Amino acid sequence: MHLAHFVYRSARCHPDRPLWITPDITISYEEGLRRINSIAHYLLAKGQQRDRVAIISTNRFEAFEVYLGAQAAGMTPTPLNPKLHADEISFMVSDSGAKFFVFSPEFTEIVQTLRSRHPEVEHWVCMDDATEFTCYGDLLQADGLTAPNVLIEPDDVAWLFYTSGTTGKPKGVIETHRNLISAVEQLRLGLLRDANETDRMIHFAPIAHASATLGLVYLSVAGAQVFPGLSRFDPPLVLESIQRFKATASFMAPTMVQMLLQVPEIEKYDLSSVKDILCSGAPMYAEVLRRAIEVFGPVFCQGYGQSEAPAQCGMHKSEYDLSSSVKLKRLASIGREYPAVLMRIVDESDNEAGPNVAGEITVRGNIVTPGYWNRKEATDEVLRNGWLHTGDIGYRDEEGYIFITDRVKDMIISGGSNIYPREVEEVLLEHPAIAEACVIGVPDEVWGEAVKAVVVLDARATATEDEIIEFCRERLASYKKPKSVEFVDDLPKSAYGKVLKKDVKSRYWQSVSRSI
Repeated sequence: MHLAHFVYRSARCHPDRPLWITPDITISYEEGLRRINSIAHYLLAKGQQRDRVAIISTNRFEAFEVYLGAQAAGMTPTPLNPKLHADEISFMVSDSGAKFFVFSPEFTEIVQTLRSRHPEVEHWVCMDDATEFTCYGDLLQADGLTAPNVLIEPDDVAWLFYTSGTTGKPKGVIETHRNLISAVEQLRLGLLRDANETDRMIHFAPIAHASATLGLVYLSVAGAQVFPGLSRFDPPLVLESIQRFKATASFMAPTMVQMLLQVPEIEKYDLSSVKDILCSGAPMYAEVLRRAIEVFGPVFCQGYGQSEAPAQCGMHKSEYDLSSSVKLKRLASIGREYPAVLMRIVDESDNEAGPNVAGEITVRGNIVTPGYWNRKEATDEVLRNGWLHTGDIGYRDEEGYIFITDRVKDMIISGGSNIYPREVEEVLLEHPAIAEACVIGVPDEVWGEAVKAVVVLDARATATEDEIIEFCRERLASYKKPKSVEFVDDLPKSAYGKVLKKDVKSRYWQSVSRSI
């Protein structure tokens, strides 16, 4: 069984139900399946099974369509974050060995520079028919009445998701068909218990990652996928889109929820269609969740996962009760492990900790990645003794609810995006005026965490905050650049000369109850 089977089954059972909905068109499951089959046949005519298909796009149904077409062909879609810098995209294309590169027109200028760097990419496909590249319409010309005759194994790579690495080089996380089918099963059992063919899941978060994973749940029950055509997350337009399309479900990072709560006269929008909003990707502060439930009603579920294991545990919307002091405490929890997932809290020796004792969260089950693409050393670091070591610190209470308190590593989560300080620090140290640099996450009311650079200048040099931020913006994706810079005479260090990052961070988090 493979992921594209979700669409095949739904098209058989509910051929006339809408699959893709946009402001301009609606495509049924029956028609959508023909399109997906056509894409799969096209890819196989130009390449071969297990080729990688890189995809970068704004939130368009065509991108999801290519994911499914590539999977139906036994190939590996490789979604790329649209926020990335051209150099970061170039690295991922090279590392993955992509043979196809499919993109929406907004990325034409970047692709023109990439094409000269990557002769190994044989096919450049633009989601526009007026282009110097292969036209998207060409992918839809093949016979779509039958599926390709390819054997796809459960442990074949279904998606290759790139995540930033602590060494500054992104890592390709392998997610197999087994991994993602298991994730869908666990989400159905744990959080989205009443998902069905009448649902309309609306995409606001980039489908290059978690929003697409949630979309698979609704594909499995013949629910519709709504793409409202927004160029960015504009809170009033988001609320208007929910009302217009009568959306029933969505994936949102906590930052998005917080932004919606700041919309004046939010009560004027009809949001009564919403049944489920799954929040994940960053800490959901208890106060924000409480306010969100008051405004939207009991529609919020919290999920916990990561690229290496996308569905580990969660909190169903029914478990929140603002009138109960006992259940009120659960606002800060990420919930309990899903039925087919094993989670342990362990100490530094991998011994399991008792109730309310903090340790590293580890996990095992069919949701766990087999490893990183071409990164054996990194794989061995996180997969130890049969368990995935998540890098998150937390504890489990007597009822099995898990609470995250900190991270083993220093990753910053800003607006749902993962930012690794080492990557930013390496760029900072390229600046001729900077002698030392320490990058940390500091509290931010909107983004959860903001990137802050604490730097020591060379004794003979000068630099301004704006100059350093601009220096980073030119070399990194914009969301990774520091939002502020502090100049210090020295950085606290251990006896071995290692910067004590926790000491640097501590004064910024003194007034915050949750140091994550």
